[in-house]
Amino acid sequence: MSKQTKIPLLAIVGRPNVGKSTLFNRLVGGRPALVHDTPGLTRDRRYGETDYFGVVVKLIDTGGLDPEAAREVIGAGIHRQALRAIGEADALLLVVDGRAGLSAVDHELAQQLRSTGKPLFLAVNKIDHVVREDLVHDFHALGLGNPFSVSAAHGRGIDALLEAIVEATVPKPEGSDADAAADADDDDGKSDDIFDVLDDDEAEKEEALEAAKPLRVAFVGRPNAGKSSLTNRLLGEERSLVHDVAGTTTDPVDTPFSIGGRDYMLIDTAGIRRKAKIEAEIEKIAVSMAIGQVDRADVVVLVIDAELGPAEQDARIAGMVEDAGRGLVIALNKSDRISGDAAKAKLKELTSETFHFLTWAPTVLLSAQRGDGVDRLLDVVDQVAKEHRKRIPTAQLNRFFTEVLEEMPPPLHRGHSVKINYISQPRARPPTFVLWCNTPDGLSPSYKRFIQNRLRETYGFRGTPLRIAVKEKKDRHKYGERNDGR
Repeated sequence: MSKQTKIPLLAIVGRPNVGKSTLFNRLVGGRPALVHDTPGLTRDRRYGETDYFGVVVKLIDTGGLDPEAAREVIGAGIHRQALRAIGEADALLLVVDGRAGLSAVDHELAQQLRSTGKPLFLAVNKIDHVVREDLVHDFHALGLGNPFSVSAAHGRGIDALLEAIVEATVPKPEGSDADAAADADDDDGKSDDIFDVLDDDEAEKEEALEAAKPLRVAFVGRPNAGKSSLTNRLLGEERSLVHDVAGTTTDPVDTPFSIGGRDYMLIDTAGIRRKAKIEAEIEKIAVSMAIGQVDRADVVVLVIDAELGPAEQDARIAGMVEDAGRGLVIALNKSDRISGDAAKAKLKELTSETFHFLTWAPTVLLSAQRGDGVDRLLDVVDQVAKEHRKRIPTAQLNRFFTEVLEEMPPPLHRGHSVKINYISQPRARPPTFVLWCNTPDGLSPSYKRFIQNRLRETYGFRGTPLRIAVKEKKDRHKYGERNDGR
């Protein structure tokens, strides 16, 4: 079929704890939103997509709308986020709790949503079995047409709901379905073997494709370091809820963002504490999800409260980023509160000591509250992303490596020389190099670090970890191979 001309945006709304995030997860797949039986857990807008037989619908998950909770600071922020989602959306899905029954808040929300004039659907959730269908009848009183009985937890009734949403919001595509296969995933057929080397032309095309995609930037760090404030500063709006109580952000919050012709996906995450300090079950899940966002990112910005300075936990988080092979930028937030040369020198020294194993990671001083240094942060992130996907042409790489071997050949192993035949770069993101030699076990870690350092001195790779692997290059003549047919 021809490509979908417009992708509708559907906002999922309702009072707290009716199952909105569970339904969001069911529709987008996986577990991108945190789910627990505690009301008020969802606080920010979360975006996702669902594909219904080739038709894409964008979704927004919102916090629970509760007039009583709106009187508190965090509750008021949740309301602002949900109301913005309602204003932004093309269509609305009101979720109610079938087991709890009809409430005054449901009536109030139905009236409010009707006044928007947007296509409106009603999902009666937690109808896990046909014997519970009688619970749905009361919800006709909301005047929203026929309600859809669903079980977000078990997937019951989801197809009928999606079919109705697509029918009402998406123009019918022209043509046949024959073109659908043309939109295959970029990774289809791609080998995961790091020893499969792309030729230089293929590598150049792959880099161009990666550079054209939105750059995924995750903000991670300890609680209350200013991750959400930094997200909001970049976006110029309250996209993530900010409060001086640690743990305000629970779910990872994905937000598309464009500036200067460059597209980004900003990922705000929950603060990561040491396990011994995590008591609540909700926070344990939130921290686990925050750590999981590292794998989804291209570049990770480790946000640190400059007043407190970097700590052991920050080093642990940075180590996780390095292990995941992601680009890394260290952002010292609230730097406007550091005054005096002595205090700044002490902060610089502490940062250097804490991240002594990450000398390649750039550091940016900024203030999310005032906006100082935020533009420079994006410039550094862009540069790190470029270094993260950098490839060195094979001929150039081996000319460099010939000079390295002449400068310092590998040390002997058990009295025998270690011969490295050549070097290749099979992968980027992170840049990964393979040394082909006769005795892989004989190449010491210190020599691999030497090569890594020389690569950085020559080609930069600022802000990205490097990977050095060793593969045996077998000598066919050594084993007496014959070509005479015997």
